[in-house]
Amino acid sequence: MARVLIRNLNKFYDDFHAVKDVNLEIRDKEFVVLVGPSGCGKTTTLRMVAGLESIGSGQILIGDTVVNELPPMDRDIAMVFQNYALYPHMSVYDNMAFGLKMRRVDRGEIRKRVHEAADILGIRDYLGRKPRQLSGGQRQRVALGRAIVRHPQVFLFDEPLSNLDAKLRVQMRVELKKLHNRLNTTAVYVTHDQVEAMTLGDRVVVMRGGIVQQVGEPLELYNRPANRFVAGFIGSPAMNFASVHVTNGTGGLRAGNTGLAIDVPAEISSRLAPYAGRDVIMGVRPEDLEVANGGDPPGLCFEALVEVVERLGAESLLDLQVGEQTMVASVEPNIRAKRGDRLRFALRPERLHFFDTKSEAAI
Repeated sequence: MARVLIRNLNKFYDDFHAVKDVNLEIRDKEFVVLVGPSGCGKTTTLRMVAGLESIGSGQILIGDTVVNELPPMDRDIAMVFQNYALYPHMSVYDNMAFGLKMRRVDRGEIRKRVHEAADILGIRDYLGRKPRQLSGGQRQRVALGRAIVRHPQVFLFDEPLSNLDAKLRVQMRVELKKLHNRLNTTAVYVTHDQVEAMTLGDRVVVMRGGIVQQVGEPLELYNRPANRFVAGFIGSPAMNFASVHVTNGTGGLRAGNTGLAIDVPAEISSRLAPYAGRDVIMGVRPEDLEVANGGDPPGLCFEALVEVVERLGAESLLDLQVGEQTMVASVEPNIRAKRGDRLRFALRPERLHFFDTKSEAAI
């Protein structure tokens, strides 16, 4: 097993700068997820680690070896692709054994490794079948098995669950996490799904426009986003944002706009004080809004018009009109709100976020 060290990594496609000065250390036996919207550079970064894309500039080390010029077969990595990439004319056994045969591994050792991987993945009974005889989840397990038998230093996953249906995707997320805990191997995983990233990763790397926006443990990204993009990307439903003007009130700072005016909590006031007299972006997650009761401080409450009610069973999502902006609140399912109701909501003060209007960095 080994760490992966990425130093000042860049990738250019003619005049397009796809990956920009990426610096990242993936520790030995760590499961790291690269996440971001389409075109953010996450897959290109992974493919440069795999040796499937040339490097514009920078360095990639696997263990203590600089692999910039090494072909993929010499990097001691195994990659699982989005489309499985199985040989349709080969049996499951031969698909899993193919890479080892090409490396002239002893036949007995190949048989041992394939059977061990098949037992781990629960596909021992399918070794004689062809890929067309398997379900999507079973094919994905075969692709994983082909990687496992290699005993690589690093596993690379390129959106391996995106072709599965929603229920199977949840099941395979659990299986992947169990597999990593069992194999105890360094893994780098690419996805556009922030839920996958949060549930699978020991640490998550959020990318946008080829630039790493933030690296951290899942709850660190959720609770302390570095900027507005990370705040809006991590979390479902997405964080609500509102442009507010900061003023000095009699009891401290206030932030507000048409339809919304709140007292800034003391623990945030010191950071927000330099912005008095200026506009900032306030962020609040849907789950941090609740229907107000008589005991909530007036300075943390606002009125809203309910426009849409989405009942999801464990929660209800309320689409709200608050002055000139819209918000979403995630509330208990027993809240009997309906379209056209005017309700009073309370903010959780310790869960408020503020961002600079120009840089969008967290304040």
